[in-house]
Amino acid sequence: MKFIIANDHAAIHLKEELTGWLRAQGHECTNIGVDSDEKRVDYPDKAIEACNLFLKGEYDLGILCCGTGIGISISANKVNGIRCSLPQNAYAAGTSRQHNNCQFIAFGGRIDYPDHPVDMLKAFIEAEYETGGRHQNRVEKLMSIESC
Repeated sequence: MKFIIANDHAAIHLKEELTGWLRAQGHECTNIGVDSDEKRVDYPDKAIEACNLFLKGEYDLGILCCGTGIGISISANKVNGIRCSLPQNAYAAGTSRQHNNCQFIAFGGRIDYPDHPVDMLKAFIEAEYETGGRHQNRVEKLMSIESC
């Protein structure tokens, strides 16, 4: 699979860990985040850049990281066509794809998760969207909010 990953200065180590794991699994990663905490960036800028590149159709999934994951996920969800999850654990990571067809997952570099972020990412990747039925209706409702 082909991933785009973006981060701010508060999640460099987490980004490196996630990209290292992805590459070890044979996935391709395009890193548009920062690699040094000496370079400060604003997470909304990184989220918008990653989402716009994703929407061009070159990537399968996206990963976003900031200090808590909150700001960068909010930013991503403001981009038309994007659904970004901020899961609490591996179960929520998987269901965010199964039920909500999320294209992005967000993590916080300063958060202590009950499940390791690599395990959460693995659950996200391995899950498949349950097309049709109540989930499809709900995703359509989610996306219609963009026009409100």
